Amino acid sequence: MTLALVNMSHSPLLQFSEASREVLDDLDGAFGAARRFAADFDPDLIVLFAPDHYNGFFYELMPQFCIGYEATGVGDYDSEAGPLDVPTEIAQRLAASVLVDGVDCAISLKMEVDHGAVQPLEILFGGITAKPVIPIFVNCVAPPFAPMRRVGAFGRAVGNFLRDLDARVLLIGSGGLSHDPPVPQIVTATEEQRKLLLNGRHPTAAARAARQQRVIDAAKAFARGEANIRDLNPKWDREFMSILSSGQLDRLDDWTAEEMAAEAGKSCHEVRTWVASHNAMKAAVGEYRSTFSYYRPIPELIAGFGVTTVLPVDAGA
Repeated sequence: MTLALVNMSHSPLLQFSEASREVLDDLDGAFGAARRFAADFDPDLIVLFAPDHYNGFFYELMPQFCIGYEATGVGDYDSEAGPLDVPTEIAQRLAASVLVDGVDCAISLKMEVDHGAVQPLEILFGGITAKPVIPIFVNCVAPPFAPMRRVGAFGRAVGNFLRDLDARVLLIGSGGLSHDPPVPQIVTATEEQRKLLLNGRHPTAAARAARQQRVIDAAKAFARGEANIRDLNPKWDREFMSILSSGQLDRLDDWTAEEMAAEAGKSCHEVRTWVASHNAMKAAVGEYRSTFSYYRPIPELIAGFGVTTVLPVDAGA
């Protein structure tokens, strides 16, 4: 077993934002560093922790964690659609191991993933079939949320399995950091929104386009200072990244969902993917070190945007 880790924010607005060329070039430089890191590591397998944005998982049945035995990209925001190359037998063994470790986890033989899972695969490897990947859904959007200590326990259970796997494994945590996009909440949803949150699978092209345009318009308004959504919180973002880099992951155990949302927006819960991936890394290899870290608040993407790469402390440069 050899492990490496990449964490990165994602944004459905990457292809649609009006960010300046300087901002986009700066961000592309960070993506380039992560891309070189992934290419140099050249994994046999990717284990990808990612959220969903009511494209594959809905309130009709909302697990906190789900391991995909097979998976398909839905193609939202012009992300790549189609089947991922999932090694089903390894995914099955992973799920069984996690359950034996005492963490309840759902499985899916027909997982549907959106840009939250697809975008890092496109950025790092050029597409969703370049490498075998086990997609792992972490609920980051639909309250109620698993306690942060449980997210850590889930990540450690995944890492315990990977420790004994004879493969080069790249962990990816996709999402975050502070952001508060206009995602409807079940407690305040209109009747139309409630239908989407309950089961909005496979919308018509017109319905998907209208939904996406609302987010694009909200991003433009936010960049102008006109949107009624919570500001980005660079201080919170940097503190979170510093804790992960320190390896003192238990410091996150008592962070509550309510406090996190109040500080960093309703969608900051996507950092749970980073927490799970770091706990998996630590369980599998012990101490680790950050080899690259990038952060920039980008209003045009409605995101505090972070990219990090991580290796075991005893790995080469």
